[in-house]
Amino acid sequence: MLECSYLIRKKKTVLARAAALLLPIVCIVLLLAQTVFAKNTYLINDGGRVLIHTTYATDPADVLDEAGLKLGRDDTYTTQNSLGMSEITIQRRQTVTILYGGKTLTVATYGETVESLLNRMEFRLTENDTVSEAMSAMTYDGMTLTISREITEEETYTLPVAYETEYCYDASLAEGQQVVLTQGAEGQIRYTASVHYVDGREVSRTVTSETLISQPVNALIAIGSLAELPEYAPTPEIVEPEPVKPAEPKPEPAPEATPTPGTPIIGDGIIITPDGETLTYTRAEQFVATAYHNSDPGCTEWTATGTLCRVGAIAVDPKVIPYGTRMYIVTNDGEYIYGIAVAEDCGGAIKGNRVDLYFDSVDECWTFGIRDCTIYFLG
Repeated sequence: MLECSYLIRKKKTVLARAAALLLPIVCIVLLLAQTVFAKNTYLINDGGRVLIHTTYATDPADVLDEAGLKLGRDDTYTTQNSLGMSEITIQRRQTVTILYGGKTLTVATYGETVESLLNRMEFRLTENDTVSEAMSAMTYDGMTLTISREITEEETYTLPVAYETEYCYDASLAEGQQVVLTQGAEGQIRYTASVHYVDGREVSRTVTSETLISQPVNALIAIGSLAELPEYAPTPEIVEPEPVKPAEPKPEPAPEATPTPGTPIIGDGIIITPDGETLTYTRAEQFVATAYHNSDPGCTEWTATGTLCRVGAIAVDPKVIPYGTRMYIVTNDGEYIYGIAVAEDCGGAIKGNRVDLYFDSVDECWTFGIRDCTIYFLG
């Protein structure tokens, strides 16, 4: 009986010790389970949208999926602890279009100021440049930035003044016969104008002064007719005086020659472009012309004077042609009418009477090659 009681007491002691050892382990397991299955609170910042999401999830990607925030292929996010809770900041890819110098550039950003974006893209702005958005404005998806370079220059040029044709009677001439008594001559007038350019293109011209250099001389034509002078002015036909005799029918005058479409009319100090614009030039010189593109080795999208490379902005030797000089360029073989150009760039190989003409593609440069050209220096 005593042995039985001893065994029972011994068994109880073993159970008590086992329970004492298991109790802390059970408590630790319960605490860990409570920690694992506790809810977490997240502060989510999606651009201008902020929301708070509570979840059992711990993976940020799962948290965003539960919150119904889908990420694009190029979108990303960052995480940090703030104000006692986890913060997830979504960075969505933005597409911004930049218009400059007649070109279009599409760039990607994850949100920054306009100034930061332009600096990152290495745009060198000058005091003559204007940007369509404030430099402190934040970018957004679909934003369009327009960069314009505006310059106002004073120009002096001359234009012809048309003469009129007058008619008189001469009874000594046969009826219908016409004789030019005085040849008509055009006059000239000098203008000074303030010309406003945007991205190298003229947008406005305001004449500030005009001076009459020479008066036009009206033509005087005698008509051999006793009838009244017609109210309209017929086209005068120049005929040398002849002895009075019955008038013979005259052949129809041949039509005046007209320039080939797309070819300028170049006279003494005057250029009429194919689109009808009248330019004046002070001198014409012979040069050798080559062609270049901004993708050529050593070239960038910017000229030496800080303007954007474009058709019409050419490279010169500044010692021969100063920067800012305006010209009209035609190849001597007549195949290229390069048109109006401005000296804005230079090059190591461009020395003396040689210029480098900018073209929009490498193929055009190869096609142009090297050609002799005539440069008319505009007034």
